[in-house]
Amino acid sequence: MMHAVLAVTAVIFSLAAAGAIIRIARGPSLLDRVLASDVLLAILGGALCIDMAVNRHLNNLMLVLAISVIGFIGSVTVARFVADRREQPNEP
Repeated sequence: MMHAVLAVTAVIFSLAAAGAIIRIARGPSLLDRVLASDVLLAILGGALCIDMAVNRHLNNLMLVLAISVIGFIGSVTVARFVADRREQPNEP
């Protein structure tokens, strides 16, 4: 049963990662690319959590935490950058 669940989650994570990579490559705006990279980091963190659950270890816990923090800080930084660009008046 565990192997079937692992196979299903691997397929779902692979499809989601492929969709995020396509969005990073084709994204029409910077925000689309940042959001897709954040989703890709979340997928990587989820895959590491699945690995920890299947193999019953906590070796990757610090890596998952670091990936989560990096994704959050990166998204907030880009959002603030874009918000600052939109607030500035256009000069002639």
